[in-house]
Parts: sequence; structure tokens; C-alpha cells
Amino acid sequence: MVAKIAIGLAAPFVVAVAIVFVALFAATGLGAPAIVAPAAVSGIDPTLLIAYSQAATKAAELRPNCAGMRWSVLAGIGMVESGHAAGHTISGTGRVDPPIYGPLLDGSVPGTVRVPDTDRGQYDGNPTWDRAVGPMQFLPGTWASQGRDGNRDQTADPHNVFDATLASALYLCGDGEVDLLDSGTLAAALRRYNDSAVYVAEVLGWVAAYDELSIAALDPIPASGLGPRVVTAAMRWLGTPYSWGGGNAAGPTSGVCCSPGGQDGRTVVGFDCSGLTLHAAAAAGIALPRVSSAQYLAGPGTRIPRGAGIGVLLPGDLVFFAFDLENPATIHHVGIYIGGGNMINAPRPGTVVRVEPMYLDGYLGALRLLPIGTAAR
Repeated sequence: MVAKIAIGLAAPFVVAVAIVFVALFAATGLGAPAIVAPAAVSGIDPTLLIAYSQAATKAAELRPNCAGMRWSVLAGIGMVESGHAAGHTISGTGRVDPPIYGPLLDGSVPGTVRVPDTDRGQYDGNPTWDRAVGPMQFLPGTWASQGRDGNRDQTADPHNVFDATLASALYLCGDGEVDLLDSGTLAAALRRYNDSAVYVAEVLGWVAAYDELSIAALDPIPASGLGPRVVTAAMRWLGTPYSWGGGNAAGPTSGVCCSPGGQDGRTVVGFDCSGLTLHAAAAAGIALPRVSSAQYLAGPGTRIPRGAGIGVLLPGDLVFFAFDLENPATIHHVGIYIGGGNMINAPRPGTVVRVEPMYLDGYLGALRLLPIGTAAR
């Protein structure tokens, strides 16, 4: 097991890095989009940011059945466990100084268990009781079986950020087939890391925040084909209210009754998600079915699988989200990709058509619309 520690956080600081570090997921049967670590993240030492990115990349190579491991997951853990090693220095080779220690697990701290020494003080400096160590807070007993050499210096050191982050990534992946882009699966993996619902919720909150930084870091890609017309048509309606069942080829309309949350679309003129995409496609001369699942299954164009990654998307691509990533019939939402990791979206009742970071959780794939008469794939 690993243990959570309490640590006083230093004031956030901004780091500058000259290179954008890109962590690409390995292409697997489960599929996983490309995740881009920003050039700099406030509060994260540049060497530690590299370690998070490299560990995610290496984990994809070593655990090809583990989809969705990304730098943001490791950063979420690192934030909660040690505040990204706040108050400590990190050398260019990844060594944290002074070492980070959690409280002694001798039963004196409320809520902790007694864990007698397992490492003779090698990692935690205490020959009587164990305590969590390093930026990712491994117990010495866990490190003995899970420790990894992430910087190829022939030593697995929990006080080295390259070693500790790689060990954390592989620990979360386990040995089976998992998809950590699924929020439930990620929560279960985090629960193994630290069996606390509060801990899991806190880490997931940070992961979500870092995911937004990731997709915002993607460079915009020039549109081609029908994409510009689709995007232009949708952008015209920014700020238009969401209406359950609203929208058609001509524009916003009143909707139908009623959304799962109780919105009576008949009282609101606007768009729901598939109404917006139907309208934008019509502006480009393409007729789509009304609901999002049918748009993916029957829409004319090239289907882009989830495994191809976000990095291959072009502005104007329709992006689809499902409850079951293996079953397009469970698609429940659609947006319009506009580049830079963002999409135009009609999210839900009570919101408006807006631009926001593309979702990672539930992303099933995309549809690139093709002119009539062009062979679809």
C-alpha cells in the first residue's frame, strides 16, 4: 500500500521550460488519445513535469493493455501526496533533497495503522517503524516489490522522481486490461493506491484540472474539407440556450419534453448537442440523423477510432462520447472539434452553446464529414 501524508504547500510558482513535452499513449486495442503535457505548470518543478510525462509514456510501453495512463494522473497523485515535492529541491537526475517522509506508522497518529519496519531503515531512516517515502509516498514494503528504475541508473530509489513516478504508473495499471480514461476504472485504481474515498476524490479533482491543461496545450490544426463550414455554422450560435430536443437544419428551435433532469425543451428555443451538429452539418450540405448515436453510425464520412488519438482530429470533426466505449449504440453526446484541444458544445440543460476543452472521459471516436458522393469509411 501507499500512504497519504499531510504537507504544508509552498506558494505556487511558475516555471519556464523551453520544450513542450509530449506523452503519447501507445496504440492499444482499448485505444488512447495523445496527451500533451504543457510546457510549464505552476507549482511543478520542470524535472518533475518531465518525470510525470516520461513515466506515462513508459508505462504505455511496458503495459500495452493499460490505456489512459497519462501525466495528469501521476500529477494528481503527486499533488495530493507531496504537493509536487513542495519545499524540496529536485536534481537534474531526479533526486529529491531533503527526502520526503510521511509520519511514522507506529500507531501514534490518529487514523494510521502500525507498520513495523520492513527495510531496516534503508528508505525511511527508521529501523523500528515504516513510513511512506518519496514524492509519491510509497511504503518501503510496497517499494520492495513495486519499485522501478525510471532513469536507468541501475537503482530503484523511491526518493527519485523518475523512479517513483514510473512505479506509480505501473502500480495503477496493474497486470490486466484496464482503461484509465474511464473515471470509474481510474477511481478503483486510485483506491488500491490509497483506500480512502476522500483521497480518491481529491486526486480525481486534480487529474481533471490537469487534463484541461493537457488538451489546451494541443496546437491548433488547420481545417480542411468541410470542416471550416461546420465550425463557422456552429460558432454563429455561441451563447444560445440548451434545449432538450432543440435545433434542426435551419437553426435553433423549441425542443421536446423532457430531459432526464426534467427540462421541458418545449419552453426553450435553442439546441441540444445533436441538434447543433445536425444544423452545422446541414450548413455544409450534409444531412445527418437527429440523435447522436445515429449520427455516428449512419453519418456520411470517415470514422476515426478512439485509438487514433485526439492529435489526428481536424476542426469540424464531430466527436462522440459513450457509456460503453465498445458499443456505439450507447453514444449519448456529441460535440464539434475546433482545434487546440477544444470543441463547440451544447453540454446540458441550463447551459448555453460554448467552446470548452474536449472531454477525455467517455470519448469513443469521431466522424469526419465528407462531401456527398465521396466514399465513406
